[in-house]
Amino acid sequence: MDNHTYNYPSDCTPLTSCKSTRKPAGSTVVNMGTAGKKPPSDYLVWSLCNTLYVNFCCLGFMALIYSIKARDQKTQGNLQLAQECSDKAKWYNILAAGWNLLVPLLVVVLLVLLLVHLGTSQGSFDFFGEDGFQSFMKLFSSVH
Repeated sequence: MDNHTYNYPSDCTPLTSCKSTRKPAGSTVVNMGTAGKKPPSDYLVWSLCNTLYVNFCCLGFMALIYSIKARDQKTQGNLQLAQECSDKAKWYNILAAGWNLLVPLLVVVLLVLLLVHLGTSQGSFDFFGEDGFQSFMKLFSSVH
């Protein structure tokens, strides 16, 4: 059919509203999610900090992966899977933070124990005295 030969009703022309053939408007439902429930946290900043710091056994990297998954699921509206990924990210962050605090703490404790042992053992150098550095260097010299 050709556009030139088609006859439009008098109240319905192209680019105008057709009032006579218009259907009544229906209702539209928009699901906005659960209104009262707070979406799960993704712990992304905490995961980034754990990833960039010591990152023992890649625990911080695993936390970062689950944080990104939790954020993706939250934006897609799947709050149940987002909560599961958020929980995993939280526990990986706790483990990574524990290791990140434990390793430097152990180094400090071992250093203090070494200094106390060297200071109290017989024939050792006087580390805290005036000649401490010279006595310390004598331990490593080949001439006795």
